[in-house]
Amino acid sequence: MARTRGTGSRETGVLRRRSLLLGSAALGALGVAGATAGCSRVSSGDALGRLKSQGTVRLGIAGEVPYGYVDEQGEFTGEAPELAKVIFQRLGIDSVQPVATDFASLIPGLNSQQFDVVSAGMYINPDRCEQVIFSDPEYQMLDCFIVRKGNPKGLHSYEDVVRTKARFGTGTGYAQIGYAVANGYPEEDIVILQDQVAGLNAVEAGRIDAFAATPLTARGVVKNSSKAEATEPFAAVVDGEEQIDGGAFAFRPTDTELRDAFNVEIHKMRKSGELFRILKRFGFTENEMTTLTAEELCR
Repeated sequence: MARTRGTGSRETGVLRRRSLLLGSAALGALGVAGATAGCSRVSSGDALGRLKSQGTVRLGIAGEVPYGYVDEQGEFTGEAPELAKVIFQRLGIDSVQPVATDFASLIPGLNSQQFDVVSAGMYINPDRCEQVIFSDPEYQMLDCFIVRKGNPKGLHSYEDVVRTKARFGTGTGYAQIGYAVANGYPEEDIVILQDQVAGLNAVEAGRIDAFAATPLTARGVVKNSSKAEATEPFAAVVDGEEQIDGGAFAFRPTDTELRDAFNVEIHKMRKSGELFRILKRFGFTENEMTTLTAEELCR
């Protein structure tokens, strides 16, 4: 897979990323605990020293499989939280505490000190880089379509969707909205669905021809479908340049020492292969591993 990336991805008035998959009851219960934890205000400065002294770091999550969520057994997990557990322990912080919120509230919650770090596999883009600082990404991600078996319309890109006048859908707040619009698909014609499960149902029922998601989520949702399949991953093209997204941890702009210490550990884990071993448990493949940096993705 290409490791190059174009200029900053566009948002066209929508939030970059996927929708919530956590059950409302579990999210509500966890959110109450998180809100309580977030009520206290702490001073900025030496965040790493403060967290070591406290022995606990609060992680903002958005309840989304496989990035950060509570599983059916009520356990806090996901690729980002599991990575956080390892790295923060190595930084001398033994306890991680989840604070659940909706995705749109992650950056505001971080900057208002409701939690210490965003641990949700958040995509890095220039707009967000003006509000927070990012670690280098733990993964990179292309796009993918859920289509009918055999892909009868031959949909392998947003250009194909526009050319064939396919009925196109994606999820609430997904980055794929902006990519489709940038390629000429009328925004008012996009069918917005709750998540990839709803997208699969719409494809199977013939209400839409393609549902855009990430390869990771598309692969998982079509696994047991007899009517739909996931296309091969592809890079969205905007203004002639490929868009490859990278997901990372977000920190407050004042917490550079904490972010830098985190980066040291994630680089070690990249080099040793430990990073992939953790992410592999959540469906990531070697194609989703990356050498991209936050600096590159913030341009």
